[in-house]
Amino acid sequence: MAFRIHDSVVRGEIDNRVKGMVRGRIWLAGRAEPLVLELTGNAGPDLAGCRLEFANQKKPVLLPQLETLQNTQTGVAGDLTASRKVRVLEVAVEEALELLQQQAVLPEHLANCLYLEWFSTANGRVVLESTDFTLTVLAPEWRLTPAEEAERVQAAETAMGDFMKRLTDVIESQKRGRKNPEEPWDEFDYEKLFRESDARTDKYMELLDKYGDMDDARIEEAMGWNKDDEEAESDESDDVAGVDSGGKGMTVEEMNAIFAEAENEPEPEPDPAREGIDWIRTEDGEVRHPLQHRCHESALRFSRRAGRPAFDENADRDWQQFVFEFHTTAAKLAGALNIIAQGRVGPDAAFTVAYLKRALDHLHKAMAGLEAVATKKLLPGTDVTEARQEMFAIREGILKLMDELRGRG
Repeated sequence: MAFRIHDSVVRGEIDNRVKGMVRGRIWLAGRAEPLVLELTGNAGPDLAGCRLEFANQKKPVLLPQLETLQNTQTGVAGDLTASRKVRVLEVAVEEALELLQQQAVLPEHLANCLYLEWFSTANGRVVLESTDFTLTVLAPEWRLTPAEEAERVQAAETAMGDFMKRLTDVIESQKRGRKNPEEPWDEFDYEKLFRESDARTDKYMELLDKYGDMDDARIEEAMGWNKDDEEAESDESDDVAGVDSGGKGMTVEEMNAIFAEAENEPEPEPDPAREGIDWIRTEDGEVRHPLQHRCHESALRFSRRAGRPAFDENADRDWQQFVFEFHTTAAKLAGALNIIAQGRVGPDAAFTVAYLKRALDHLHKAMAGLEAVATKKLLPGTDVTEARQEMFAIREGILKLMDELRGRG
């Protein structure tokens, strides 16, 4: 995924006064030395030939995910502009959500957005995008000709295409050797499928981040959805011509009937004999797996112990890791175990084991975060001991469940 750095930026400067070269320095919160940019290419028409200085009007946030950014950023300039038009809300996010629920019109206005993008040889795509910066632009020493602007656009598109190709290569590497769905799958086959799904999601989110809703057709093409549609249409035409494509068509009416029947089916009742083993009912009447519920409640409880919001963006990074990964573990357990708790006919045991492995990975990261929190004394010693014991118990519960499921395979 792209490194989005704007929340951590203190100030910076971009210099494109030498044609064909963009140099710059960007200071980030928590780093003594600035990022140094040495990029080939040019800025957009509004910044080409100029020197830009910018400063964050908000308090910069220390983001641990930016630690891997190399101090020297060499590569290719993408889109560099201070005049991208974006819609800016005039109310807080919480109020905007309430207005959306009421189907009311959101108060917003168009504003110029600073958008700096480059493709680093070390870190891939890096983006600064914000309306919260004060800008100072020196008069241009030269201007792009129409031919140079076309060349700049093409160079930025080529760099984006190269970056997307690396993401596509990751997807293809996971697809290679994938087992036929008609054959029995084990947990390792499902793990490979999960990794492919993760890579595909990363690619889609990167495209959405770059193009938003401005170019759905480009996103569909990059994701290969148009190709899938063409193949489907080809299969349909083969069927019409009397060639068996290996599947039978279904009318819209038939599909609607299936959906309607599914909606009218009563919710399955969990097996009373498995209460306390596969499911419990919470105080609000929700059916949950005992292990998932324990993890969810524990994550909430300990995230409140330090007297700060659980996801305070200015919180200590180890505290963030402990809290975020603990909550993520609960979410992964819900994905793996909700079907079991609700008594539904779900995927085979190997699928659930593979999903539980993902939960276990996040739990281990939460445990590592807790140990770092303990050394900094961000929680009282008794709370650390309690949290450590709780996470070890959840870990043992996951491992025991995995063994049971493997025994059913």
